[in-house]
Amino acid sequence: MAIYSLMLRIMPKGIRTRLKTMLVCSTIKVNPEKFISFMMLMGLLAGILVAEVFIYFELIKSVDELVGGLAGFACGFMVVQGVFYVLIKMSEESKTKKAEEALPDALQLMSSNIRAGLTTDKALILAGRPEFGPLAEEIKRVGRETMMGRELSSALMDITKRNRSDHLTRTMELIASSIKSGGELADLLDQTASDLRDQQLIQKEISAGVLMYVIFIFIAIGVGAPALFAVSSFLVKLLVSNINTISAQMPAEMAAQATISITEVGVDPEFINMYSLIALSVSSVFGGIIMGLIRTGKTTDGITYIPILLLVSLGIFFIGNYAMDSIFGGMMGV
Repeated sequence: MAIYSLMLRIMPKGIRTRLKTMLVCSTIKVNPEKFISFMMLMGLLAGILVAEVFIYFELIKSVDELVGGLAGFACGFMVVQGVFYVLIKMSEESKTKKAEEALPDALQLMSSNIRAGLTTDKALILAGRPEFGPLAEEIKRVGRETMMGRELSSALMDITKRNRSDHLTRTMELIASSIKSGGELADLLDQTASDLRDQQLIQKEISAGVLMYVIFIFIAIGVGAPALFAVSSFLVKLLVSNINTISAQMPAEMAAQATISITEVGVDPEFINMYSLIALSVSSVFGGIIMGLIRTGKTTDGITYIPILLLVSLGIFFIGNYAMDSIFGGMMGV
């Protein structure tokens, strides 16, 4: 426990508070402080491991071992923290999405229970069906708290502290206001459920409308770019091979009298391949993020596209390289 307390103190208070809020609003059912401490511990261990790799293989040759080790530690630590942050964010977004999808049906069921003559708290408890997922847990929690004597409107507003959803927040505010003002709650729930369904339908239509842009980005990054890089890589190999052959076979007298100086090319084809791989990887990362933004307006939704883009683009690049070398390499003496 002492090591966990130490790891928790290392993280800045502002970041620690933000992570705690995200964990509360996610589907990760662990103690937030223990999870944050575990994050820090894994980050430190990964940083030490990567620092050792940097020093042992001398990956940064232009600096001394201390600077290289610090750079490796920073890379390892930041990558692990970034992975944990993305996992928490995706879990939070998943919980929010499931709650928003189930909200209209839950409101409709609660309205039906109230019209059947049940009290508000009893109608709320019976509306917590298992198929509603995370929302069912929140509904049951509110029902238990109200049966123990807590005010219903206050318990409903606490749902917004455990779910980052604008739709859910506005809905809970409407219900709380209706309860305090003594309005017709059943009619309000029916109308709110209908409005939420209409809004979800509009969002699906918008998502379908921008699907062509997503397909275009996927084809450009996943198919077009790697194919062009494969052709470019082969052309560079061909050009370097031909120029080196000409410069080696040309007599010194003719080379001295030539208008254009032909010497051996210093471009390394392996450098072109490395540049292509880096460019394709970076394009896949940002392309996936852009695809997520276009479809849903959230960067975290684009993370699921990144592995697919990486796999397709790098696969086509390697296949294209192999095909060009196999078909034209022997023919042209590359």
